[in-house]
Amino acid sequence: MQLLTTSIRKLSALALGVTLAFGPVTAEAQNLFAPAIRINDSVVTAYELQQRARMLTVLNAPGNPQDVAREQLIDDRLRIQAAEAAGIVPTPEEVLDGMEEFAQRANLTRDEFIQALEANGVAAQTFRDFVRAGLSWRLLVQARFTGRVNLSEAEIDRALGASGGSAVRVLLSEIIMPAPPPQAEAARERAERISQITSESEFSAQARRYSATASRGAGGRLPWQNLEDLPPVLRPLVLALAPGEVTDPIPIPNAIALFQLRGIEETGFTPPTYSAIEYAAYYMPGGRSDATLAQARVLQSKVDRCDDLYGVAKGQPEEVLERKALPPAEIPTDIAFELSKLDPGEVSTALTRSNGQTLVFLMLCGRTGEMSEDVDRDQFALGLRNQRLQSLAESYLSQLRADARIIEQ
Repeated sequence: MQLLTTSIRKLSALALGVTLAFGPVTAEAQNLFAPAIRINDSVVTAYELQQRARMLTVLNAPGNPQDVAREQLIDDRLRIQAAEAAGIVPTPEEVLDGMEEFAQRANLTRDEFIQALEANGVAAQTFRDFVRAGLSWRLLVQARFTGRVNLSEAEIDRALGASGGSAVRVLLSEIIMPAPPPQAEAARERAERISQITSESEFSAQARRYSATASRGAGGRLPWQNLEDLPPVLRPLVLALAPGEVTDPIPIPNAIALFQLRGIEETGFTPPTYSAIEYAAYYMPGGRSDATLAQARVLQSKVDRCDDLYGVAKGQPEEVLERKALPPAEIPTDIAFELSKLDPGEVSTALTRSNGQTLVFLMLCGRTGEMSEDVDRDQFALGLRNQRLQSLAESYLSQLRADARIIEQ
């Protein structure tokens, strides 16, 4: 089960209430309990959407509460359906324990947490359903994938080499294949075929044909990179490869990523680790159209640092420019990988949003280093296993979404 936010308001703050822009349930009860979304053979009602959005607001979760509620409830239905198909149904006692565990993260008992939610118009059942979906998914992922994340001592040693003492660096080739909704199924099937390739020349041919990144002209070939510079979710996947092998398809927004390992070596140089990476994303309408890419090239020639983008975005809606400084583990995987290839002031235009209709003009602002500490081997191995498990779980959920019948009422 995943935390909605890194900090939850304590009971005293919650009891003061959060002003919410939701009407009373009873006024439009008939419409509220009508299906709002159909996911395969299951439905989400307008009441459930309203309640989840309310809970997200009370928990101070990031993003638009209505949009996040919709995505979460669709995913929750898919998680529960997959778990039930595998014969996994948490017991009422397990759900209660899960609610207690979640409440303890706010230093509250289960009853205190429920009382705080109810004081802000969130029913206890809404909290219970949220926990049940997360618990069902956790049990399913453990049953389905735990056997696939076993690590050899050599793998642990090699991964430790990337975090202290000496460094591991890798030679990769990439394919970032656009996969907006109309093309998603065809792109996924193509990616599955490409993932079976073991020839470097054949993989490069596919990169020249299908990849959307600047490296396509070089057959997707990238220069040597320190493993530590890659997104955390990608590191264990790369370490599990032998030269010539390709990762399983990795779903990212509006695209699918594949990486082939061409070489790996250990060096005596220990690269710095980073507590935060700062970047700016300027969103340009038109996606990867020739006109928008041409505008991006002109813009790239005019800006040298992230501060310059404020002038570019002046007079436009606030959401066209985002600037963030996040720990590496909290940066979206597709953005993190593009940033790993950049120096401060450099730009990537490989990514899109809004189903491919918006181009992401991504600039690296800078990296903040952190002091290294001694690493506990057992804890490090556990973290490595969890990273692999999380990656497998995310890919599985993306597959469930791609295969599902999702209908807005």
